[in-house]
Amino acid sequence: MEDVETISWRNAHSDDLWVFDKLIVSRKLGYNCGPVGLDVPISGNYIVRPCVNIPGMGRGAEITHIEKQTLDLPIGYFWCELFNGRHVSVDYREGKQVLAVEGFRKSHELWRFSKWQKLVEEFTLPPIFNDLTKRYEYVNVEYIDGKVIEVHFRHNPDFVYGNTVAYPVWQDQNVFDVYPEVDFTKLKYVSSPDFKRIGFYIDTPSKC
Repeated sequence: MEDVETISWRNAHSDDLWVFDKLIVSRKLGYNCGPVGLDVPISGNYIVRPCVNIPGMGRGAEITHIEKQTLDLPIGYFWCELFNGRHVSVDYREGKQVLAVEGFRKSHELWRFSKWQKLVEEFTLPPIFNDLTKRYEYVNVEYIDGKVIEVHFRHNPDFVYGNTVAYPVWQDQNVFDVYPEVDFTKLKYVSSPDFKRIGFYIDTPSKC
């Protein structure tokens, strides 16, 4: 069965496929970024990840210290200035915000989120993406410190149960140890295998 990102790719208009390329998105937004082979303008820490990552889940993303040249990085990857701050995922339906959630980590691994929490905040979609909302019912945008880092032609699949919180359950990690203060007996487990994740614990599900 195809996942939501694969379906999004198949259904996207060819003129809009640049959205799947995170390097192109970063360049359009004016970030300090470049492909493998292009020297960084100043030594420091950068986020390094695949330009295109259909499987998602932050696969291959790492914070890397780069002095100057980037030829030793994996082909098909790019480097970009590092943003620090809140990681927020926002769904826009026909251009209007319908969901915003914030992700939290208790690990240095960028893909391993420990919790997602629904927010009651408004996040203005950058004008560069406005035309996309006219062609796609849903546009999902991920922000770090208010900076767009990813765009998807789909909604967030982890908050379709009427839940306000989601605790990812990982194959090699006991969620009860990560959040010993949480009474998981009052939450509902939902199977949702993807990469190293096997599911979620969620609150007040309405469609389970």
